[in-house]
Amino acid sequence: MPIVALQIDGREIAPHKATVSPLLGTRTVLTRTPWEFVSLWLTRERKHDALFFWNQAREFYTTSVRMALRSSPLLLYCSFMNAAKSLLTSKGIVFDPMHGVSSGNTRRPTDNISLSNETVRIQNRGILPALSLHLGESEPNRLHTFQEILFNLPFVHRTYCLTYKTQRDMFIPLTDCIYVFNTNTKQAYFRANLSKDFAHRRFLRRLPPTLIPDTPDVGIRAIRSAGSVVIGSRTLRTVPDREAIVHLNRQLRPDVQYIKGAQTLWYAKGVIAGPRRLARFPLTLTLAAMHRLSEVCRYKPMELDSLLAGQKNWLLSEFIQAAPEQFIDELAAEITGHQFLAPNVRAAT
Repeated sequence: MPIVALQIDGREIAPHKATVSPLLGTRTVLTRTPWEFVSLWLTRERKHDALFFWNQAREFYTTSVRMALRSSPLLLYCSFMNAAKSLLTSKGIVFDPMHGVSSGNTRRPTDNISLSNETVRIQNRGILPALSLHLGESEPNRLHTFQEILFNLPFVHRTYCLTYKTQRDMFIPLTDCIYVFNTNTKQAYFRANLSKDFAHRRFLRRLPPTLIPDTPDVGIRAIRSAGSVVIGSRTLRTVPDREAIVHLNRQLRPDVQYIKGAQTLWYAKGVIAGPRRLARFPLTLTLAAMHRLSEVCRYKPMELDSLLAGQKNWLLSEFIQAAPEQFIDELAAEITGHQFLAPNVRAAT
């Protein structure tokens, strides 16, 4: 077979959690929480200001765990914001210290509060716009509803579809994700299979432009990246070869996203009817949503209580509870270039 898996030091190369500066081929960091590893990494790299923001984020996070859902968004946003500042500072990015996100102010005083009319607006300057720029987001719209944001987050997407029962899945689960090398053409590209429950041509039709069906001889579930890069060998011996795969990974990550779990769960962000499909990463969307929830928590707590008591309360509750671990896992990967998993967990064989 001319198609073989890419390797570095004997380890196969899969999609990487870090979008901007992944360390390809490094061993996964096994830890129940990345907080301490990142602190030690920032200390070793002499990123003292970034370390200050990271440790402050950790203190807010730890305190939020003991709080009820109606109160935790206040401290969770402080944690997320400082973690984002740690990332930007560690990369030497100069940013305006303002939040960079606010209420969209589109709901009329007579309207009932809901996920469809509660909005956030991303500003031109501030922490969140700087994070968006660092990640290379291409979304032209700056005003998003809560419903759009939750629809675009893979870690609550299944909950979204169960809440809005007529909504079909936008995130398509993937298995066997790997970067491969064609020994004849010297092209490297991404390859994966659709999950068995999604092995149907209608899901192939939902793929984003960056992903296409693979050749028919490898089965109906097989997909690959539309783009590829030419490299010297499957073992990525040279810096240019590694940089080419880093570039390919960065091109794919807006459409290949993950959920943190005992094993990393990868999804293709498809194209489907529903709320607007946003060209943003979960990091910026989660930060924007938690900012607005923190504002409501501070200034209009009864409105937050109304949301948590409404028809879509399970979806909002799942977001508040699932966002912290997911957000910090993504931030830790972006800061260090490493990937994190809980120890003592092995994939089934």
